[in-house]
Amino acid sequence: MTYETVLMERTEHIGIITLNRPEKLNTFNIPLGRDLNAALDELEGDQDIYVVVIRANGRVFSAGIDISDFPKKGILEYRPWIALMEKMTLTIAKMRKPVIAAVHGVAAANGAGLVAAADLAVATEGARFGLTAIDVGLFCMGPAVPMDRCVGKKHCLELLLTGDLIDARRAERMGLVNKVVPEDKLMEETLALAKKLAAKSPYALQMGKESYYTMADMPLEKALQYSNEMFCELCTLKDAEEGVRAFLEKRPPKWRLE
Repeated sequence: MTYETVLMERTEHIGIITLNRPEKLNTFNIPLGRDLNAALDELEGDQDIYVVVIRANGRVFSAGIDISDFPKKGILEYRPWIALMEKMTLTIAKMRKPVIAAVHGVAAANGAGLVAAADLAVATEGARFGLTAIDVGLFCMGPAVPMDRCVGKKHCLELLLTGDLIDARRAERMGLVNKVVPEDKLMEETLALAKKLAAKSPYALQMGKESYYTMADMPLEKALQYSNEMFCELCTLKDAEEGVRAFLEKRPPKWRLE
């Protein structure tokens, strides 16, 4: 499939999606919202892909929503438009394959929401993050949903209410990103992480992510019951048998994907 606003490539069981509106600071408009979700769905359905990376061309990761799309809409027009801008959060959460954000420059508003929605994130030392809509009389309500789950109430509200941009080291301390790397090492380090995940059993990786997102909003007892049932199912797979045998035999496992 060809896309208007993203690029896609595949390498070593890793799918790489590149946001490609550099002249517009990779801001979200309708084509980018549609393309990003379609590309994620395409890679989710590709059995040869185990891990997905999202990166961006140009000076920044994403400066949010394209405000030129904003004026002159009624509430009935805003509802599907806004839902499309935020759909990526649900798409990533429903995917069984891990998604890693590789962030440089600025990730603001919806761009910061995308980083928060990703399962893991690697950022350059110069990257900055913020929920900046308050500065133009709006509020990052959609991005607040994944952001709150990443950084917690106090940090999330600080970002929402002030609109301040924070640096990568503070984002790491908050839990928004997993690792901060030199500017010229972003893709090297991101792909190293992606390859580490891709070397695991795809079934264990995918069932594990599915289990995590499903149990996260359950009451404690139900979460344990559900997670235990998923673990029982995982134990019956040949990959689990192979992984345990390989560990005992002190050799690398050979995943059979069955």
